[in-house]
Amino acid sequence: MPKLVRLYIESVALGFAVAAAFTGGLMWLDVAGIGHLVLGSDIGWVAAAMLVVFNGIVFAAVQFAFRIMSMADSDEGPKGGHGAREPVLVPVTVHVPQRNGRR
Repeated sequence: MPKLVRLYIESVALGFAVAAAFTGGLMWLDVAGIGHLVLGSDIGWVAAAMLVVFNGIVFAAVQFAFRIMSMADSDEGPKGGHGAREPVLVPVTVHVPQRNGRR
């Protein structure tokens, strides 16, 4: 299995595990009455499943993006150095002779 596919599957699994824990926390702490609504309804399991799935999609995407971006090479290179300097623009005064008369 390619490394990138394995990384993606691991990120999705971790994202859905975090989503399940997050949904469980929402239910247990009864944030905004969600726990009471879900547990008090006969089809509350549908709402809980939807919370897990939709939060899982978001958390999996964030986890995958974090893992991909952390793989980048660091830009830590040698500081300083003797490279070429950027040219500096210096304003120069230009004298323009004045004409007599109108145009």
